[in-house]
Order: sequence, then C-alpha cells, then structure tokens
Amino acid sequence: MLTYITRRLVISIPTLFGITVLAFLALSLAPGDPVTARVSPEILAQMTPDQFARLRHDLGLDDPLPVRYFIWLGGILQGDLGFSVVNNRPVAEDIQARIGPTLLLMSTSMVIGVVLGIVLGVISGIKQYSWLDYLTTGFSVSFIAIPGFVVGLAMIYILGASLKLLPTTGMTTIGEPFSYGDLVLHMIMPVTLLAVNLAAQFARYTRASVLEVLGSEFVTTARSKGLRATRVLWRHAFRNALIPIITVVGLTLPDLVAGAVITETLFGWQGMGQLAVKAAAGRDAALLMGVILVLATGVLIANLITDIAYAVADPRVRLGEQN
Repeated sequence: MLTYITRRLVISIPTLFGITVLAFLALSLAPGDPVTARVSPEILAQMTPDQFARLRHDLGLDDPLPVRYFIWLGGILQGDLGFSVVNNRPVAEDIQARIGPTLLLMSTSMVIGVVLGIVLGVISGIKQYSWLDYLTTGFSVSFIAIPGFVVGLAMIYILGASLKLLPTTGMTTIGEPFSYGDLVLHMIMPVTLLAVNLAAQFARYTRASVLEVLGSEFVTTARSKGLRATRVLWRHAFRNALIPIITVVGLTLPDLVAGAVITETLFGWQGMGQLAVKAAAGRDAALLMGVILVLATGVLIANLITDIAYAVADPRVRLGEQN
C-alpha cells in the first residue's frame, strides 16, 4: 500500500506542475492586467506612457513570461503565495480565510449528494420500470439538464424572497452574534443546490451499475442456490456495484469545484469560489494562481484517496502493478 501511495504522489507532482504552467499561460494571455483593473479609465487617459510603464514595472508586469512564472514558482517553493494587488495583503491570508467555508460547503454537499444518489440509484435499479424508477429517472435527468444557477435563482426567489423561509445570502445574519443554527440556515440552499446536482448524477451511475451487476452470472448463481433476495443484493451485488461508483466520485470532484464557484457567488458564500471571481474581476494573477494551486492540490489528493478506496473495495486490484 505504501508503494502504491508513493507512486501516486510522484505522478501527482508533474501533473500539478503542468496545471500551474497552463494556468499561468492562460492568465498571461487574458486581456487586461491589474493596472487597468485598479485604475479608472479617466485616470488612465491622463497618464503618460512613462507613468503607465512605471506602474507595470512596480507590479513586475514588464518581465518576460518565463521570468514571472519562475519568480512565482520560487516563492511557492519557499511557502510564499505572493501578494494580492486587489486586497493589498498576502495571498496566503486570503486563502486561509476562505478555504474553511469552501471545505465546509463542499464536504457537506458531497456527503449528502453521494448518499442520496446511491440510495436513489439502488432503489431505481432494484425496481426497474416501476413508478419509483421513472420518478428517480425523471429527477436525475431534470437536475442534470437544468443549469445550476437557474435552480439557485428559483430557490432564492421562492424560499427566500417570497416565502422568507431561509436567508438568501452570506454565511451569518449581519448584526447578530454567531450561532451554529444560523450557519445551518444559511447553508441549506447552497448545500441543497450542490447536493441535488451530485445526487442526480450518482443516481444515474448507480442505477446502471446495479442493473449490470444484477444481470451478472455470479448473482444468478447466488439466487439459484436459494439465498434470500436481500442477502444476494447487499452481500453479493451491492459491493460490486459500488466499485465503479468510487471512481465516479473522484471524477465529479472538478465539477463540484466548478459548481462551488457558481454557488458561492450566487449565495454570497465567502469561500474560495467567490474569491476566484473577485480575483478574476481585478485581473489579480497572483491571487488567481494561489486559488488554482490550492484547488488543484485538493483535487489531486481527493483522486489519490479515490484510487486507494477503489483498491480496497476491489480485492482483484493488485496494488504493486498500479501505475
């Protein structure tokens, strides 16, 4: 197991390096820079070329692209994520303040979405062509097809603006002392939005996996031996049906990160997604690179955990031969 984990970690290092190179290149090719984002058009029109060049020089924007990348990379290797020109403070402080809310939102949504999706998928697979199957299929297709921001806006309008049942923005109520009950109320809508989308995807994958396993020879053999249906399902079929789902969990993590960006912006959740939007609006390359680095590292670690879980769930996997 240790050898397997070490190999996965070694593979992740060049992958992370490649992600940072592509992200840095994409940001350098994007129009605008922190100078044009921070200074009003009226002041820019009055500035001389020398003044504009001096501002770019002070921010290190006049250096060649490879030089700027390796300066950033050298800082990363020393534990320095850079300085945010939008917030006028170190990037590490911004990320430290925002990573906790994002982890809370994503982990809660992931647990609820995976559990709900697997339960619905198993029921749909067992009760194929029943009204439960049609209901679950309709739920899955609907929430996969409808964009998340449309569902989010509908929730804000119905549950927040019209019925006034739930708060529509932020993590806590302004002017009131912090309480976990208030935090939970603010979490309901963003967590529901992310979890329902995940559940819809996992329900489809689980249904297909359950149907495939139930039609396999070893399940037919178990039934022919006179074993009870519940024992055949949970002891023989469910574990084998769960193996492909473990892989799907790892594959959906990037989608969850992308969904968190939209969800945090929509509901004013003060996390990494909202920070990324703010950094993009301010053309703050250092802050954006810090966010990308942290999110990419998290996805790679989660994929490593997924690979390990897959190996544990499937005894046929020979860890020494994994690459």
